[in-house]
Amino acid sequence: MRFIIAICLAILCTAGAYAETYLLKPSFLLDIEKGKLLDNMVVRVEDNRIVAVGNEDSVDTDNATVVDLTGLTLMPGLIDAHSHVLLHPYNEVSWTDQVLRESWAERTLRAGNHLKATLDAGFTSLRDLGSEGAGYMDVGIRDALEKGVIEGPRLIVAGKAIVATGSYGPNGYDLSHSINLGAEPADGADLVRVVRDQIGKGADFIKVYADYRWGPNGEARPTFSLDELKTIVETARDSGRVTVAHAGTDEGMRRATLAGVQSIEHGDGGSLDTFELMAEKGVIFCPTIAAGDAIAQYRGWDKAAGQVEPARIQNKRVSMERAIQAGVEICNGSDVGVFSHGDNVRELLLLEEYGIKTDDVLRSATIVGAKLMGKSDLGEVKENFLADIIAVKGNPLEDLASLADVTFVMIEGRIAKRP
Repeated sequence: MRFIIAICLAILCTAGAYAETYLLKPSFLLDIEKGKLLDNMVVRVEDNRIVAVGNEDSVDTDNATVVDLTGLTLMPGLIDAHSHVLLHPYNEVSWTDQVLRESWAERTLRAGNHLKATLDAGFTSLRDLGSEGAGYMDVGIRDALEKGVIEGPRLIVAGKAIVATGSYGPNGYDLSHSINLGAEPADGADLVRVVRDQIGKGADFIKVYADYRWGPNGEARPTFSLDELKTIVETARDSGRVTVAHAGTDEGMRRATLAGVQSIEHGDGGSLDTFELMAEKGVIFCPTIAAGDAIAQYRGWDKAAGQVEPARIQNKRVSMERAIQAGVEICNGSDVGVFSHGDNVRELLLLEEYGIKTDDVLRSATIVGAKLMGKSDLGEVKENFLADIIAVKGNPLEDLASLADVTFVMIEGRIAKRP
């Protein structure tokens, strides 16, 4: 009897793995590439792909389950290109205490909740920028998502991330203690081995800290030489993988750009010359405005009351002005985990507030994000693209805040949230 039940369950699970054929009927369709709304459009989805987009009389409607999305705007699933699914807000538990006091089991279980909240918010893809002291739990979470063990966005992961010896935390403890670090130290010739080891353990890309707060007074300073950064990038490239760089100082950003990284994360201290260099080399900028905004508020800045912006926020505004002037390509990457998962839209609203045009903000979270994910069939509602589709109330081109009201979510042809 147990054997028969097991077989039946296996059949049911296998059957559930295949998506139905759907005909999605919204009031409007957002064309990200053209930056405009289209009406009287329908979308046919078969298995995990979009097979037709057009007027209803031009699209095959046979043998499809109709999903009525009247009053809603259909658009591609959103992408957050800088996330930490194994972290939760620092005003709940500090980063240091999460790394040192929370078990990997607890952090992984929390990540499951984080992923569900993220998907419900309309974010169907995440680039996760390091496990922050939780080993390769991010690799296991990614694999569990792909198997359908848990529900959540598509995930690519960096694994441990690489830091220069002595530069990263937690620190400040008695030297007799062996402390669990938030990333993997490596230097010089050993960088080749560490990059290869991280790849072998499942990293989709390599993340390196090109600078960190290890100066004599705790200020950010470069960590790796240009040659070391080139070694990391070239070793990863040989395996078909890219490297991304945490960099907040101008020199760290410059070295990372010259080394050939795909993207630079944060970039608060970038000069106009360095942003122009990034634009010339095709390096994407991931400003993570929301994280700095959240941390400033945790430290006492009363933003809602209109208090004077702290220096960190003022510096970020300057860096964004320079990036815009230089014409560097900007992605949506929030550093979520610093603040609550599921509230990822904060970054999009801040990108607009800091001077990015609304249609470019939408591109940053779709087309540009797809580039960073390495997915040429993602980020738009087009034929032969993956069926990552959401629906919102209102018109995002006129009011980005409408992205906070996601009522329908489909990921690879599976409906994860209904109106």
